[in-house]
Amino acid sequence: MKRKYVIISLVAVTAVVLLTSLGIASGMYIQKMRAGDSTSSLNAANDGNTAVTNEESTIAAIAEKVGPSVVSIVTKSQARSYYGTTAQSGAGTGIIVSSNGYVMTNNHVVADTTDVSVIDSEGVQYDDVTVIGRDPLNDVAFLKINADTPFKAATLGNSSTLRIGQQVVAIGNALGQYSNTVTSGIISGVGRPITASTGSGETESLTDLIQTDASINPGNSGGPLLNMSGQVIGINTAIAEDANGIGFSIPINSTKGILSGVLETGKVSRAYMGVNYLSITPAVAKEYKLNVKDGAYVYTENGSAVANGSPAEKAGLKNGDVITKIDGTAIDDNGGLSSIIGQYKPGDTVTVTYLRDGKEQTTKLTFNAFSE
Repeated sequence: MKRKYVIISLVAVTAVVLLTSLGIASGMYIQKMRAGDSTSSLNAANDGNTAVTNEESTIAAIAEKVGPSVVSIVTKSQARSYYGTTAQSGAGTGIIVSSNGYVMTNNHVVADTTDVSVIDSEGVQYDDVTVIGRDPLNDVAFLKINADTPFKAATLGNSSTLRIGQQVVAIGNALGQYSNTVTSGIISGVGRPITASTGSGETESLTDLIQTDASINPGNSGGPLLNMSGQVIGINTAIAEDANGIGFSIPINSTKGILSGVLETGKVSRAYMGVNYLSITPAVAKEYKLNVKDGAYVYTENGSAVANGSPAEKAGLKNGDVITKIDGTAIDDNGGLSSIIGQYKPGDTVTVTYLRDGKEQTTKLTFNAFSE
């Protein structure tokens, strides 16, 4: 069964250097969006998704609290065309995730760049910035600002307890010109799959995204989506073409495993399970005659859905299994399999609950590090 995806634009700003500003060149609208805590908490002390507050005063407080943790990212790259190589500049947004200068953003913000600079909320520019690593599959990247300045890290929330209709706030470098632009809206949906256009003829597929009607624009990529307690619950990444108020964010839980490794080792390493699967929806359940409403159906059209020598094979998983839980966390609209795996690091061992021939079973699985 082929999935149907909405065609989406990843919201980055790219401009040829002949332009006088980081605006959007003609035809660029469908491009990708680029451009108090000492360290960010990987597990929220309080679940801010349950906060009920006075909207106006809370949004102002959120902007004041989180604004210093949001940075603008400026990139330079070389683009090849029929006429030769052209220098380009781009703009995006990032979130400071540690007091010593680690920044999380989207992969597409810094992909193929030759130079990266970061500008903080007070307008101070840092040119000594290192791209620590990128995760193209989840559209996440990490930078390091090399400076002795202590930075204010954002607090991470819990994206597994989000509620449809819950109020949210987005902050970002809108259009690559208006840094720390604050907008608000609600969560319109969760668990959304999309196919996003890079604007250069390529596409990438992302799953388990948060849908929001908070206004996000080219330049917002990599910026935070916040709950009303000022906790980061998502990373703004894409907008729907020809639509009003349809934006998408990567759930923050799916980045926590990689982030933990970055903060510990300074390197990007992603947990790997080794299965091809379909997220179960009513349509998938009907198509494959599955007597379940949620989970991950281990399936591929050709060959084995379980990679040879993978953690999944060693754990005994097989074609046709339905994975329902990872360490007791249910796979459903609040968190698909890829998002749940994203909470772990290579070397972590979990209990996998699955259905085989209608019977529930469990097995232990130890994640490997993903390699291209």
